[in-house]
Amino acid sequence: MNSKLVVRQIASDRGRPHPQRRVVAGLGLRGPGSSVTVENTPSFRGMIKKVLHLVRVEEKA
Repeated sequence: MNSKLVVRQIASDRGRPHPQRRVVAGLGLRGPGSSVTVENTPSFRGMIKKVLHLVRVEEKA
């Protein structure tokens, strides 16, 4: 069973390169302060790594 990751957007994606904006949208984040819970899989971890400077990540048991 995979654990979950809680991803919270802490900075705006305005002014960021288009690929980073698409990753933020792909994660389901809608702006600073929004958060989503995703599976802890290699694909989601890769997405998070691309925008780590815009988000905070916590592991959920």
